[in-house]
Amino acid sequence: MSKRPDDRHRLYGRRRGRPLRANRRRLLESLLPQLEIRLPPGGAANLDPAGLFAVPVERVWFEVGFGSGEHLAARAAAHPNLGFIGCEPYINGVAALLARIDAADLGNIRIYRDDARALLDALPMASLGRVFVLFPDPWPKRRHAKRRFISASSVAALARVLEPGAELWLATDDAGYCRWALDHLIRSGAFDWLAETARDWRRPPPDWLATRYEAKAQEAGRACIYLRFCRR
Repeated sequence: MSKRPDDRHRLYGRRRGRPLRANRRRLLESLLPQLEIRLPPGGAANLDPAGLFAVPVERVWFEVGFGSGEHLAARAAAHPNLGFIGCEPYINGVAALLARIDAADLGNIRIYRDDARALLDALPMASLGRVFVLFPDPWPKRRHAKRRFISASSVAALARVLEPGAELWLATDDAGYCRWALDHLIRSGAFDWLAETARDWRRPPPDWLATRYEAKAQEAGRACIYLRFCRR
């Protein structure tokens, strides 16, 4: 596994689930080494994301915590001219994404199996065209709020790596997380919230691709919230 440049970031949550099927174990051994991102030594912000791909890409989009990879794989298939980076420490989710990549022969996805914040630190300024943070763990207990991905430091990192005019998409089914994210993103001064009416955050944005976490929330009767921000 790639190493973080330092210990400033601590990941919470599980890394492994049920034992993997033979085919997915094979993909971890054969396909993952071709797609896995290794951070440059010393933690310098000099990892060119576009240079990770064998074929030139027009722009690079980034997903934090891709789960089983259904959203990331669908985006990559719909936009073969773009490069996609997905971060996910849960090995079963990585294996599921590899199966999708293998089945669809997707060449425009790269994977980082650790903390997305460490990878953001390694990217140069204005190097990403869009970031997705879709249904992150809300860590609803107050004493666990520091475990949330959205924080003052991660918002500053996102502001640094997003191109001017690039968008950050965040979706959640937790009202507390929504308020937390809005507070951090608006107070940063680096982002404009693109909602003009309540409909803009109650309904998915154009070109939305559903995720299984969204479906689970809807089945449970929880309202989903869709936030779009633009880098100033």
